[in-house]
Order: sequence, then structure tokens, then C-alpha cells
Amino acid sequence: RQGSELAGWAMGRWTYEGIDLNHNFADLNTALWDAEDNDRVPHEFPNHYIPIPEYYTFANATVAPETRAVIAWMQRYPFVLSANLHGGELVVTYPFDMSRTYWKAQELTPTPDDGVFRWLATVYATANLAMASGERRRCHYDDFTRLGNIINGANWHTVAGSMNDFSYLHTNCFEITVELSCDKFPHASELPHEWENNRESLLLFMEQVGHG
Repeated sequence: RQGSELAGWAMGRWTYEGIDLNHNFADLNTALWDAEDNDRVPHEFPNHYIPIPEYYTFANATVAPETRAVIAWMQRYPFVLSANLHGGELVVTYPFDMSRTYWKAQELTPTPDDGVFRWLATVYATANLAMASGERRRCHYDDFTRLGNIINGANWHTVAGSMNDFSYLHTNCFEITVELSCDKFPHASELPHEWENNRESLLLFMEQVGHG
């Protein structure tokens, strides 16, 4: 009800139990990269359909019921293309979201399918009316226009346990994150405008499911 003018960035980020759902998925990146560094891939450790670590399945693990439900949903239906929608910026990010060098806050960390991910992100960004506008200005500090309004997630800020990385490594689903508006909490009256900004992008993105 307060809108972006009065609401802080932390508002709405955590569940009632204090869990940030966006960082609540199993970290499969570390296990894969450790196995790669020790020459265990792929004969001892898989590089796709990576299993969920046992610790993550324990009853006392800090995993939200919402996260468990989404994982069960992903395992039941073999999605191949996905996007999750965020607010507060105008940029499309793509995996990996976690930097390969664990102590680095920002590091370009592409997947083996980097070309496909860059294409998917570009399809969305170039059709988004707000991103493609000639009057496009920065939302905050980062100038994403010089990058075509797309960026490798880890090269923006590293995130462990993101849904994008989990989808890719556990289910082979190609997922991107769309930061679809500078306004993190748009008022109800502004929603039709936000819909128009993103309608064509969403349709074009879904059409990419026919590519391989």
C-alpha cells in the first residue's frame, strides 16, 4: 500500500519465517565445480541433472515450504524454458548467478550454454518497451544500456542457491531473471502500463521454446 516512495528494499523480501526465497534453493554449483577441479566430471559426478545434496532434504534444513513445493513442481513437469520476475531494476540476467570464485562478489561466470542464454535474455530485453526506450535512464547506479540491458547474473552480484542455477543444473531448464521495472512496488494504477511494457517480451520469450 505504501508504494515504492515509502517502502524499503527489504520489504517483502523475506517470508514470515525469515527466509529469502530467491536464495533458498540447493547450491549445486559448488559441488559441480569441486568435482570439475578434481577431474571427477562426468565419470564420477554428473554435469547435468545434478542430484540434490542429502543435507538439503533433512527435515531440519532451512528450506521454506514454498521452495520445497516449487522443487516438487519442477520435478513433476519437465520444464525447458522459464523466467522469474523481479522488480527494482531494468535488466535481464542469466546463469550462472553464483561466481565461480566463491569470495568474489562479481565475476563473469558463463554456463556452457552461454550463447543460448544470451539470446534468450536479448529477446526479452529488446522487446521490452521500458528497456528499449530511447529515453531509457538508469534506475539506480548501474548503466545496463551499454550492455544491451542483459548481464550474466554472477557478473552483477553473486547469489548462491538461486532458482536460475538450480533449474539449470537440476532439471536442465533454461531460466532467466527479468528485473522488469525500476519501480519495485508499483501502485495498482500503474500496473496496466507495466503490463504493456512487458507483454510483447513475454510472448516472444515463450516462443523461444521452439528453438534448441
